Amino acid sequence: MRSVSNFRLLLLALCLPGIAWGAEPEPAPAPAAPGVVVNATLASQYISRGFRQGWGKPALQGGADYAHPSGWSVGTWMSTVSNRFIENGTLEVDLYGGYSGSAGALGYSMLAYYYVYPGAEYKATATTYDYGELSFGMTWKMLYAKYNYTFTPEFFGITNARGTGYLDVGANIDLGAGMTLQLHAGNGRVAGAGNDVWNWNDAKIGLSKAYSGGWAATAALTKAFPKTSIYDNYTLGIPNSAGVIESSNPGKATLVLSITKTF
Repeated sequence: MRSVSNFRLLLLALCLPGIAWGAEPEPAPAPAAPGVVVNATLASQYISRGFRQGWGKPALQGGADYAHPSGWSVGTWMSTVSNRFIENGTLEVDLYGGYSGSAGALGYSMLAYYYVYPGAEYKATATTYDYGELSFGMTWKMLYAKYNYTFTPEFFGITNARGTGYLDVGANIDLGAGMTLQLHAGNGRVAGAGNDVWNWNDAKIGLSKAYSGGWAATAALTKAFPKTSIYDNYTLGIPNSAGVIESSNPGKATLVLSITKTF
């Protein structure tokens, strides 16, 4: 069995960046002319890949993307996080860039991500939370599939974990009147000898509504399905201001509400 430190570190890796209900931030579609798209979100919680990264508290999120008509783009995205979940961490910063294109109805993307948690460190092993991924995605009409591959040697303190992967498949179904039904299923696999005990699945169903002026609202139900029960009582083991060591189940079924403004 892995140590408690690696358990905590893996949980963080599961909660990869994304909008409030949990998918990696995608660069904005290439405009007719080069331009920057900015977004800001208020979410009841920050959940990604089925796990709560904000300890059940609301999250402020925002990002900016520059997309060129050629298909190349770069961007950044940020979210508040909880130091109950990430030791000494209060902010997640994502940096990404790559190429997106299409061939008829088939869309494709090749992106690189690097995730940074400023000042966050697991003191017991002096391990930072930063790591990098390569993402390969395809879309066809309402369907999509994406695979993220960890290219850094360490994966949140787990050594020899290069090759850790996450498969994300689903559909975004246009219901008309600005409404979209969002369906997602995910499978996470942690590379390295003995690390398969940390593998998990997750699922999400959401409904979004776009409004005039760049506003959008989303409601989603999400849940993780870990391979073991070790996630049921997750804790950093650090007392809060009242001297109490808190524990929580970050993968339990959760309803998330969010509102986003795009500029």
